[in-house]
Formats: sequence, C-alpha cells, structure tokens
Amino acid sequence: MKSKTRCAWCEKDDLYRDYHDNEWGNPVYHDDKLFEFLVLETFQAGLSWYTILKKRDNFRKAFDFFDYKKIANYNENKVTALLQDAGIIRNQLKIRGTIANAIAFMKVQEEFGSFSNYIWNFTGGKPIVNHYKTMKDLPATTPLSDEISKDLKKRGFKFVGSTVVYAHMQATGMVDDHVADCWKRE
Repeated sequence: MKSKTRCAWCEKDDLYRDYHDNEWGNPVYHDDKLFEFLVLETFQAGLSWYTILKKRDNFRKAFDFFDYKKIANYNENKVTALLQDAGIIRNQLKIRGTIANAIAFMKVQEEFGSFSNYIWNFTGGKPIVNHYKTMKDLPATTPLSDEISKDLKKRGFKFVGSTVVYAHMQATGMVDDHVADCWKRE
C-alpha cells in the first residue's frame, strides 16, 4: 500500500502526521476551537509548534479546556499556579497575554456576534487556497496577516504579531497552504 504524500513539515512522527491529516488547514468556524488555537499559537511564539502539540493536553487541562469565560476571570492565584505547572510553557507574559486575549475575545464576540464572524470577515468567509509547490515557498507573513495582526492589537490582543496570526490562519483553515503534492489537495 502506497503511503500518503504529505507536507514535509509533518513527517517527524505520528503526532505531527495526525495533526496535519485531521486539523491543519481544515476551516474552523466555532469560537471555542478558534480560541483554543489562539491560546496555542500565543504560547508557540518563539518556540516550535511540535513543542506545543506535545503539551496540548496539558494546556487543555491547565486552561480549563480553553474556556475563555473562565480564563478572562483568572486571578493572581491562578497565574501563580500556571507558572508552577511544568506541563505547560511557564511564561508569565504569555499567561497574562492569554487572560487579556480572553477578555478581548469576548469583546469581539459582543461587537460582531462571534469571533468567527469577525475573523472570517477578513477572507470573505471562505478559505484562501494557495498553490505553493514546496514548503520553502510558504510565507511566514502576508499583507493580510499584517492587517489582521494590527487590528487584533488595536482590540487589546497580545502576542498576535503577523507571524503568529499567519500560523493561526493556517491552523484554522483561513488559508490552505498544503503543498501541491500533499494528499490533502486531492
């Protein structure tokens, strides 16, 4: 049986292949899942995505299953507990940024009806399908990720530079960056 051809970045192991095959690039329109990816991308800044994927279950438990309503109300005791949790990335700025992002996330929901309405409006509600031949052709940022980053920052979001935003766009299927010979293109 012939094995599937995938984007080269995911061939490290089964965890990466499973993420690639079942999540990466699939359009996400549900606010809870969009927030989960926002949290994970926040912690990924400056680190490898693989590091975050390995700790994803720990993040899920530590951050109340990414319940932004709970996270928005975290107090100093919770911040201290998170800073002592060896199962996650213990970065005080990122932890506090996640709390700020939960608050900003809910403000966006109030204004637009949902975060999904807000974020997908940037692409007209549909994925942007790119046609890159190899992984080296993929950009780290685009003019659109620059625009979204700037708007998110204006709304009080933290750790949402253009590179983080573009990674979020890829993860949540706002852009389809599967390379030309990847089976997900079929």
